Amino acid sequence: MSRCGPNSTLLVGLSREVLQVSLQNAQQAYLQLSMGGKVESATYTQGDGSKSITYTRGNIAQLANVILMLQQQLGIVQRARRPLTFRFK
Repeated sequence: MSRCGPNSTLLVGLSREVLQVSLQNAQQAYLQLSMGGKVESATYTQGDGSKSITYTRGNIAQLANVILMLQQQLGIVQRARRPLTFRFK
């Protein structure tokens, strides 16, 4: 059984400051999408440089996973929860 913790994610090695800025950007993007924004971009830093991702309502669950992974790495949550899913009718 694999252990999932702050020392076993793809974000190991990033500074706390970089993780906090990335989390803030991702959360802002999530809020904008949740309030009806159609497209939102988030920028984060990974081991091989800065990345930018554009999210839409269709992949808001993926954005939620990124937020949870960042929170886990920062020790805000102990383990990632199951991703949120939405049904639009």
